[in-house]
Amino acid sequence: MKESVKIRLCLGSSCFTRGNNKALELIKEYISENSLEESVELSGSLCEGKCSSGPHITIDEKEYDEIKPESVLDLIRIHLREKGIIH
Repeated sequence: MKESVKIRLCLGSSCFTRGNNKALELIKEYISENSLEESVELSGSLCEGKCSSGPHITIDEKEYDEIKPESVLDLIRIHLREKGIIH
């Protein structure tokens, strides 16, 4: 099985309105534009219980808090490079 990067966004109301709504769209667009559908598993959760430090995102079990939508793609690229999916 091909290795993949697992991304989970908190889509609870606090995280969603504080930036994960935009991050979700950016991630979906990035996956599509770079044909990464087989290499990225994208999912959402209703609430991670970390509302005060949101927006919250988990990439390959590494948790990130207070993530700005404009920096989420850089984090994803780091994980993709670590697994040799992109260069």
